[in-house]
Amino acid sequence: MTNSIQEQLQAIQDQLLNIKKVLTIKEVLRYTGYSKSHLYKLTANNQIPYSKPNGKSLFFDKDEIDQWLLRNKQEVIDISWTQSNTN
Repeated sequence: MTNSIQEQLQAIQDQLLNIKKVLTIKEVLRYTGYSKSHLYKLTANNQIPYSKPNGKSLFFDKDEIDQWLLRNKQEVIDISWTQSNTN
């Protein structure tokens, strides 16, 4: 029973995360699946958009994180077209 409640609580937390605009570092870790050390490395090298309004805590704009995650999009190659033309 407690497993089911924990799963439901996690589902609710995930839904709340999806509607938030500003995320904390813990929320970005859960949202992206990155490790804490990797995320800190990205911020230290200014490779990910973030804000540090009080000089201490890190905050992330969810829309900017989404754009950052989707950068360098790769084109899809239609293999079926190339295979049918080589036969």
